[in-house]
Amino acid sequence: MVSQAAEIMGERVVDWSDFPKELWSPIGKSLDTGIDVLRFRSVCSSWRSSIPPSHPNSPRFPFQFPHPYDAFPTHLCQSTIYCIQPLDSSSTSTAATSSHIKGYLIKVQESASGKLRLLEPLASYPIRSYPRNTKTLNLLNFRIVEITKAYTLRFGSFGRAVVEDERRYRHRSVPGVNKVVMFPNSTWTNAEGCAIFVIFLDGKLGFAKYGEDKLTFVDDHRSDYDDIIVYKGQFYVVDRLGVVFWIECSSLKLVQFSPPLCGLGSRKHLVESCGALYVVDEYLYKERGRMEGNRSYFNRRRELHNTIDFKVYKLDEEWGQWVLVKSLGDRAFILGSDCTFSVSAQEFVGCKRNRIYFMELEESRAFNLEDHCIADLAFSPDPPSWLCATNLHELILTT
Repeated sequence: MVSQAAEIMGERVVDWSDFPKELWSPIGKSLDTGIDVLRFRSVCSSWRSSIPPSHPNSPRFPFQFPHPYDAFPTHLCQSTIYCIQPLDSSSTSTAATSSHIKGYLIKVQESASGKLRLLEPLASYPIRSYPRNTKTLNLLNFRIVEITKAYTLRFGSFGRAVVEDERRYRHRSVPGVNKVVMFPNSTWTNAEGCAIFVIFLDGKLGFAKYGEDKLTFVDDHRSDYDDIIVYKGQFYVVDRLGVVFWIECSSLKLVQFSPPLCGLGSRKHLVESCGALYVVDEYLYKERGRMEGNRSYFNRRRELHNTIDFKVYKLDEEWGQWVLVKSLGDRAFILGSDCTFSVSAQEFVGCKRNRIYFMELEESRAFNLEDHCIADLAFSPDPPSWLCATNLHELILTT
């Protein structure tokens, strides 16, 4: 059928096995994500042998990371958010089954043993709605696309001996940390070129290269940074006034990229959506304080405040000004505890348009930008029927 259609259109169909061998390696090495490389290498033994699984010196997670205040072993952990869909989703178009063919967001984190844990998409703790049985997820049965990566700092030696004093902190997220980002980080990245930035709850900005044993504070006189992301291959950070800075990694110089937002909100979030940069200004019922960075902060808990409103601004880079956004259209913004991103609501199960999803008191909530109402809405709903046969609490990806 495909050959007949191709002949009618004057096209020639070439079997994948006849593809020129000299192109296999360049195509394979143009794939940035591990999941794409894995699928490429699973096609056949020839394709598998054409490229290695990754760069020989690519980052291996979790890896030890310097902590500025305490001597407990701290490690940087990586999790990845994927969109998973059935392979035959395009063949079903009826309204009755439309919810079954939408994508489903999953967030997985690789442990030192190589197993992948399923986490809450908005948080960094194990998802609650799945049993704890171990199953296998065969990638050949699904279409999987990487959405973004997220990073957290955790205590623990991950398999090595630990001292008695740190047992109660083992594998727990490091308190006092607001956000961690790392770049570059692809399958072909040499770990020696990776840079990591950390924003602490006291508003300070720290920096370290992969493998370094000391954290350097960027502009130690300032402590008013709220969020940081990688945008168009560069690090961008926003302060409490809504001023966005571009970070020059070699000199750690901050270059002002935007004018002040002058928003009256208490906390600023950076989000990239459809290639544009946004600031989400979060309004809290009570003005938040700042946590001082010192050794006693182990006994402190992050202050909890009720969110009462959000305002969204888009940066007009041509005119150098912020534009108030009244509607996100079909988009939904996700303000996770360790990353921010946006998705098309119509493409995902349980996701609604013109919403901002965020965490509060360890519960997911949804803010409607149209009527400014906040609802307790599960961002990670029960899996669709095509995924129910697979128990995903702890999984191993196979091909």
